[in-house]
Amino acid sequence: MERLSGKVAVITGGAGGIGKVTAERFLKEGAKVVLVDLFDDALQQVKEELGSLGEVLTVQADVSQEADVENYVKKTVEHFGKIDVFFNNAGIEGKVAPLVDQKVEDFDKVISVNVRGVFLGLKYVLPVLTKQGHGSVINTSSVAGLSGSPGVAPYITSKHAVVGLTKAAAVEVASANVRVNSIHPSPVNTRMMRSLEEGLEVEQETLAKSIPLGRYGESDDIANLVLFLASDESSFITGVQYRVDGGMGAL
Repeated sequence: MERLSGKVAVITGGAGGIGKVTAERFLKEGAKVVLVDLFDDALQQVKEELGSLGEVLTVQADVSQEADVENYVKKTVEHFGKIDVFFNNAGIEGKVAPLVDQKVEDFDKVISVNVRGVFLGLKYVLPVLTKQGHGSVINTSSVAGLSGSPGVAPYITSKHAVVGLTKAAAVEVASANVRVNSIHPSPVNTRMMRSLEEGLEVEQETLAKSIPLGRYGESDDIANLVLFLASDESSFITGVQYRVDGGMGAL
């Protein structure tokens, strides 16, 4: 069954592990997909890999730059005429260090992508959705947006901020039949976790032991949840924080 038949979906961080796998799921479910990423070479590689599954548009953009965000929204509407689903997914991990050793410029960089980027995406996509009278937004936060953890204060801060943006936006646009939810993955088996493992000087097996199900999430695990929230099956769900964390929230 094509759960997203005829829908247009925009995915930021579209060349990353979760973005790419989610794009593949969306295409197989009948959606047309717009992939947005900072790295154009990576975008073109993903487009080449997924292009046989359906229509894929790529737009290079720095999500922390307002003109770039306005441009990817404009190009999507010009090309497809609408936006039904917005996976507001782009993010960076920042540097691993105690809070007192974090440099202001490194803190600002994480906030600019993970908070400003999410805010700008909402600022320019929500008017399209409210005008249409429908749409689903999925913001990527993290288990780090619901609890604390040492060594990654900028990242923790940014992902908590995504929760606030999600709740504020959900309340503002509910009357237009637009839904906004956030997802909160545990460690996922992607490049970002390789970087964090190196910074924390810890092996994957050690971190996995902190997850009740005993393993990292896979990009498919996240894509399954995003697909549900993008589809009409979740039409009465908004303003919610969804854990996909192998049981970490139960600890």
